[in-house]
Amino acid sequence: MTAELPDTNAGARADERPSKSQRKRDMLALQDLGVALVRLAAEQVRRLDLPENLRQAVLDAQKITAHEGRRRQIQYVGKLMRQVDAEPIQAQLDAINGESKAAVALMHRCERWRDRLLDDDGALTELLAERPLEDVQALRATIRAARRERSAGQPPRHARELYRLLHDHLSAAA
Repeated sequence: MTAELPDTNAGARADERPSKSQRKRDMLALQDLGVALVRLAAEQVRRLDLPENLRQAVLDAQKITAHEGRRRQIQYVGKLMRQVDAEPIQAQLDAINGESKAAVALMHRCERWRDRLLDDDGALTELLAERPLEDVQALRATIRAARRERSAGQPPRHARELYRLLHDHLSAAA
């Protein structure tokens, strides 16, 4: 009886190419990236550096409302994703998500400052200590007008103006 020797070349062949499971995981990851592209606004997709056929497939997928048709279009987007380098696309997507998170954070910060300025007289001193402002008089006048309209129950026109002033000031400082 002869003992079978292990095939030493089998291990080398297995290392050369990924397993079927790994290829499927990679394919699904690319399809998920395609789904993330489909979820973007059409204008954001147009600004991305994508091959034209991929861009058009993503824009078409955004327009499709039927469930099965949309699913098949997303699979097509995934197929097209396999033909391109996904790393630059992922980097662009990360940048877009980071920008939107920063914009939301700025919006919340402006809203908190506006509420503090309308509720507390000392908040203006804190704001100016944190970030000096050129036109303090206009800011004070807007705060007074916003307080008057809030106490009178009027629409918040001056409060919106105060928000815009804060947004311009804090975004320029950032």
